[in-house]
Amino acid sequence: MTYHVTALAAALALTGSAAAAQEVTLRLHQFLPETSAVPANILQDWIDGVEEASDGRIEVQHFPSMQLGGTPPELVDQVQDGVADIIWTLPGYTPGRFPSLEVMELPFFVEDAGPASRALWRLAEERGLFESELAGMKVLGLWVHGPGTIHADAAVHEPADLEGLSMRAPTRTVTTLLSTLGANAVGMPVPSVPEAVQRGVIDGAVIPWEVTTSIHMAELVDHHTEFEGPYLYAATFLFAMNEGAYDALPEDLQAVIDAHSGLDFSGEAGATQLALDAPGRELAVEAGNEIHTVSGEELAQWHEAAAPVVEDWVAQMDDAGRDGAGLLEDARRLIADETGE
Repeated sequence: MTYHVTALAAALALTGSAAAAQEVTLRLHQFLPETSAVPANILQDWIDGVEEASDGRIEVQHFPSMQLGGTPPELVDQVQDGVADIIWTLPGYTPGRFPSLEVMELPFFVEDAGPASRALWRLAEERGLFESELAGMKVLGLWVHGPGTIHADAAVHEPADLEGLSMRAPTRTVTTLLSTLGANAVGMPVPSVPEAVQRGVIDGAVIPWEVTTSIHMAELVDHHTEFEGPYLYAATFLFAMNEGAYDALPEDLQAVIDAHSGLDFSGEAGATQLALDAPGRELAVEAGNEIHTVSGEELAQWHEAAAPVVEDWVAQMDDAGRDGAGLLEDARRLIADETGE
């Protein structure tokens, strides 16, 4: 993934010799192994870009797999409290903390991760989320992954096939979806999935293909279910920096961070994560696993069964004073704008 960074030379010329001599070390903390798809192809690219654009004055130390301690749900607190300078996480790991971002996780809502990720950033700007739900940190990126896919030790073709299965869910919204469809939804961070499947705690998980490579999902289960058209779901991701650490940077180094973050970065991160699905799917093909694509009349059953999840979410947002219907309409409008529809 590459970034089109502009105006950095002018920004670098703004500071004096004292600021130019300043060197900064930033600690990036996240929950997946360093060789996993997103850390290796998105986070590392961001690190390389920032370090190069700063002429080496910014060093980003990468701490994968929760090496600084704590659990994935604690990452947001860690960046706000300064335990880490930068974190990458799922907002859904802290249920109820970022309710407006859940709009992108609703069933059969997102169809292309790139435009949807740009729309998510713009939604946060329009709705003032950086000053409300996302306050207390410098947000660097917001994006969604590719199609949420069902991976199970039993064939799942129709919603009824989920009944009685214990399935890992990443977020509150997806937990509600799976429960509505008849599964026993079990919330857990993705690093916990392999052991949970091996021990029989869960029968499978819903995750995008790109995650399956790092947790060897094609070796753990034999069945995978995809959906034609809009995704079954898409989880949101948050890439953020400690406000104090950002504010302490000289203006030229703030400009480096800004140039590698924001709307364009979010869109490219979403598009990159979508592209990273292909290797994971290919491993399942090579393993001889069943990959079933839901379409036609089968797909209509899924859409009908999932519709109450959207209705209930809108009602919950309205009850909380967050204008659920308006959030839904704004997100649809921004996605359409980004896709040129």
